[in-house]
Amino acid sequence: MNVTERQALLQREALYDETRSIVDDRTLEIIERRRKTAIVRGRGWVVRRMLLVADLVGLLGAFALAELVSASGAPVDRFDPAAEILIFLATLPGWILMAKLYGLYDYDEQRTDHSTTDDLTGVFHMVTVGVLLFFAATWLTGFADPSMPKLLLFWGFATGLITVGRACARAVARRTVAYIQNTVIVGAGDVGQLIAKKLLQHPEYGINLVGFIDTAPKERRDDLEHLTLLGPPDRLPGIIRLFDVERVILAFSRESHEHSLELIRSLKDLNVQIDIVPRLYEMVTPRVGVHTVEGLPLVGLPSLHLAPSSQLLKRTMDLVLSAAGLILLAPFFVVIALAIRLDSPGPVFFRQMRMGKGNNTFRMIKFRTMGVDADARKAEVAHLNRHAQPGGDERMFKIPNDPRTTRVGRFLRRYSLDELPQLVNVLVGEMSLVGPRPLILVEDEYVREWARKRLNLKPGITGLWQVLGANAIPFEEMVRLDYLYVMGWSLRNDLSLLARTVPLVLRGARNPH
Repeated sequence: MNVTERQALLQREALYDETRSIVDDRTLEIIERRRKTAIVRGRGWVVRRMLLVADLVGLLGAFALAELVSASGAPVDRFDPAAEILIFLATLPGWILMAKLYGLYDYDEQRTDHSTTDDLTGVFHMVTVGVLLFFAATWLTGFADPSMPKLLLFWGFATGLITVGRACARAVARRTVAYIQNTVIVGAGDVGQLIAKKLLQHPEYGINLVGFIDTAPKERRDDLEHLTLLGPPDRLPGIIRLFDVERVILAFSRESHEHSLELIRSLKDLNVQIDIVPRLYEMVTPRVGVHTVEGLPLVGLPSLHLAPSSQLLKRTMDLVLSAAGLILLAPFFVVIALAIRLDSPGPVFFRQMRMGKGNNTFRMIKFRTMGVDADARKAEVAHLNRHAQPGGDERMFKIPNDPRTTRVGRFLRRYSLDELPQLVNVLVGEMSLVGPRPLILVEDEYVREWARKRLNLKPGITGLWQVLGANAIPFEEMVRLDYLYVMGWSLRNDLSLLARTVPLVLRGARNPH
């Protein structure tokens, strides 16, 4: 070892000794657990392989089920079944290649909030195109002659099994230490601290915040005091190596434009995921498009006006699904109504005035979950309001485990069953299945100016606020999320939010309105 290498090693050890004393114990534990393994693997390496196994198992299972179901009572094939099996096995690499082309293995490492719900469209397209290609290839070559019912069975089984398998694969991956990404935020101002708070509210993202990087940090908010200042930006490459940092988030530090570019370029050889918070991030939605003018990228914001065809499509989905839901759930409505009446005196339903689309009020219907004297006891329990605590939002009134709730009401709230009567509001056109949060009139008074554009669409039973955190999200952030939802509406986004609501309900993750 020459003198220069020895000096670099000594500087690295000195930086490690200096910094490890101020990072939290969880970060040190993750680092030690990783360094005990012979080879350090990151989130992408682990998840990609688990998803690949899930896809193979799903395809093989779908093929076996399609064979079993179609075999009963079917005429004898003129092709040897063993030959058909061999042909299918030979196509498996092609299926995996298609999944790769659809990007089904690429996003878990890049996006903190990527889930199986986001894969649904890609899986559907991949299986559909794969089945069509398989049919065309066998028909043109004559190597096999699978019947159309068998292909349809395989298509249905494959779509379902691959989706379920991917959900299970991600659930297993999230339990491994390799899934956790040590993360630093460059910029300890308002935006950097806002991002830190949001990441801490979502442990399912697998993000372990090591600390902030900044030369002139702002005083940290009370709920972020445990996050430390690791040093100025010029120490970032060394900190990445020392603490196995896999993700760097750049959040409006006070460094110059040139210095920020130099910092990003200095990370190109360190194999880290770099996330950059865009300027005017409050206006950027998932539907933004990027186009260029002579290599200069421009971000195109979608129109805030929803086309008549889109409105018709959204209303059609609301009508079909709400009508089907009311018919299928009618027996449960009767059972819940009887339970409410037997548990406590008072009406079955609770009606409350809410603000709707275009500043028109309506009465939202819910199953009653509190005693009839709940309003009279509001002052008595006001001190339990979580937003009355430091860091809370005085515009919101939410009480965890509200003592005014009845026994049946607690169960209904836990699984969001009290929300089911809102399907009636959807059917008559006052609400939508997915939309902005339906605010009570007192809360609506705090929504002003640009934020009132959130009422360009009907309020929804579920939405971004409910899916992303509900009560943990402050009022201003809730309003901004509603605005972004309205500005970036798409049918695909609505279907995704509906799909993401289902596991929340099954887990009993309460998202009250």
